[in-house]
Amino acid sequence: MITRKMEQRLRQEAADVLRQTGFPLTATELESIAVADFGLSHPYEEGAQILTLFATDRISAKLIVLLPNQILPEHWHPPVGDDPGKEETIRGYWGTTLCFTEGGDAPPSEEAPQDKAQYFTATERHTLEPASQILIPPGQKHWLKGGPHGGVVLSFSTCVRDILDEFSDPAIVRTTQVIDD
Repeated sequence: MITRKMEQRLRQEAADVLRQTGFPLTATELESIAVADFGLSHPYEEGAQILTLFATDRISAKLIVLLPNQILPEHWHPPVGDDPGKEETIRGYWGTTLCFTEGGDAPPSEEAPQDKAQYFTATERHTLEPASQILIPPGQKHWLKGGPHGGVVLSFSTCVRDILDEFSDPAIVRTTQVIDD
């Protein structure tokens, strides 16, 4: 849960970052940036600012803004009916974003919150800078962390069912609750 003022401040910070990138956006789009705190109430540590550019029944594109060291928690895109789950390509656009995926035998990442290491089991590290990208297959656990100056990635994916994403941390709630100050 976050306050309306915090939501507005995070949206403004994300809009400021997006203006710095030079990505062409309208004022209306910047005002529509979604602020996610994942029900944890500390969005500067674990949260994300997401601008959906478009979403159809089959494909979507989003800009995900991560402030310095901000973490989008470990999650995966589960199967739904006969669909194997969302497939996602994440492409670095501005700054640096660390992306951690399942695979390899890396030790637990020092980038994860030390008091929550059990919820950050994807340890294969990928550094996403402008023009680098990674494909996240359906069902693969992954998480993101903004670099020291933050990062912006483009997310291209098949059918969006973000509300059905599953998270390693059982305390996470997908829909952010905003309360008036």
